[in-house]
Amino acid sequence: MATRSANEYQVVVVGFGPSGAVAANLLGAHGIRTLAVDRDRSVYDKPRAIALDHEIFRLLDNLGVAERLRPYIAPFPASEHFGAQGQLIRRIDMVSEPYPLGYTPTMVFTQPPVEEILRDHARAQASVTVELGTELRQLSQTKDGVTLELQGDDGTTRSVTADYVIACDGASSGVRRQLGIGFDDLVFDEPWLVVDLMVNGSGLAKLPKTAAQFCEPARPTSYIVGPGPHRRFEIMLSPGEDPRAMERPEQVWRLLARWLTPEDATLWRAASYRFHALVAETWRDGRIFLAGDAAHQQPPFIGQGMCQGIRDVANLAWKLEQVLRGQSSDALLDTYQDERSAHVRELTGRIKAIGHVICERDPDAAAARDARILAEGGGTPRTITRQEIVPPLAHGLLATAAHAANGTLFPQPWLRTEAGRRLLDSVCGTGWRLVLAADNAMARSREIAAQAGELGLRVIRIASGDAADAVREDDGVVTNWFGKHGCAAAIVRPDHYVYGVADDATSLAAMLSDLKARLS
Repeated sequence: MATRSANEYQVVVVGFGPSGAVAANLLGAHGIRTLAVDRDRSVYDKPRAIALDHEIFRLLDNLGVAERLRPYIAPFPASEHFGAQGQLIRRIDMVSEPYPLGYTPTMVFTQPPVEEILRDHARAQASVTVELGTELRQLSQTKDGVTLELQGDDGTTRSVTADYVIACDGASSGVRRQLGIGFDDLVFDEPWLVVDLMVNGSGLAKLPKTAAQFCEPARPTSYIVGPGPHRRFEIMLSPGEDPRAMERPEQVWRLLARWLTPEDATLWRAASYRFHALVAETWRDGRIFLAGDAAHQQPPFIGQGMCQGIRDVANLAWKLEQVLRGQSSDALLDTYQDERSAHVRELTGRIKAIGHVICERDPDAAAARDARILAEGGGTPRTITRQEIVPPLAHGLLATAAHAANGTLFPQPWLRTEAGRRLLDSVCGTGWRLVLAADNAMARSREIAAQAGELGLRVIRIASGDAADAVREDDGVVTNWFGKHGCAAAIVRPDHYVYGVADDATSLAAMLSDLKARLS
């Protein structure tokens, strides 16, 4: 169990959407006394987020909810980009098998049931209390904790205290406003209409079989293939068009007439948005942290919005656990902003660049764009992967010895076990790990094993064939990863990011000593 404190809760999570629910689950899994509150009593019944990736699904699998989620998740097919004249100019796809984390690298999902499952799982955690229909009215903090004034939807008010607060209360975050934290504007502001449909058989036969970006100056449009019959169109609005008026069914069907008629589908949702690129100026104010849309907003062009929020809480939760257990000082929590803000800014910049390609409204500039993109592929449409668009961590709690592997996600192979093929995390567990190539002398070093044990690192020895005291991987994913990076050992953080790598015992011992000093 987590270390006790004088406050009623160790963490209060404000906002119980996907990021807040995952935060409560992560904290609850480690026995952290957590209160999650949300002013709404039920999950919003329309889809908003539609995409997630293998990093996020790995975290959800670690929580034990993956199998419950699978009925509402499907692979994200390739996205074909068509130029101003309707010609294919490039494709964005997923990396090929064997998949680096063991799962389909990119997926689509139906948000309402997925969100409900995440909420249910959080409620089942013994150390988590969930209070819906409860709104945060005010909060204040001292050096010892945070006091929150809560109001129920029946009008009753009460105060609770906590060691820390995570604000997952959305783009209009009341916590962020109370703290007076502004946004850095990364300069993207475009009006779009998002349309979700449940399409029948006749309609499905008319639609593209892959996702698509129609990069046409007259009306840039994105098309996304959701699970089952769910399809989404994101349609750029033109100057002078009233966003609210464009949500009306007659206007929606006019915009969709190129692909569908009202007989082909049921209109599920039509909502106009301004796609922004905003990042909070600061993510931490004393004992209060911003996460998810409260901390950042980005255009949706590669489906990373919800993923970003879940990365936030996954980054923060294990650090809060270490601090609350007395294993690290409060200074560890400063690495949250160092890591996540830089990562969000870098990824948002890449998403913006894709967005500017899609949103080009000038016909001459669009023609030049198409020629440039085709030239980059040697005259034919090239394929890039969504995974190469998402950057590694570049700052924060990473080994001081620079290496290209630092800050990347450590792979997860399928292992051969007596019970059949199983993924690494389910066999060997998570948390801090030292992963070693079984055929390297470091894997047999008692000194290295003892040093890792003092730090609480789980030691995992991986072989591509049979080896004593080692797990055997099926497809050579980790073996090839070690070869690619010229190393035979990796220190892996609880959020699956690589702290550092080594190719000999001396450098590994030094890295372990440095990690011990930095954590304590």
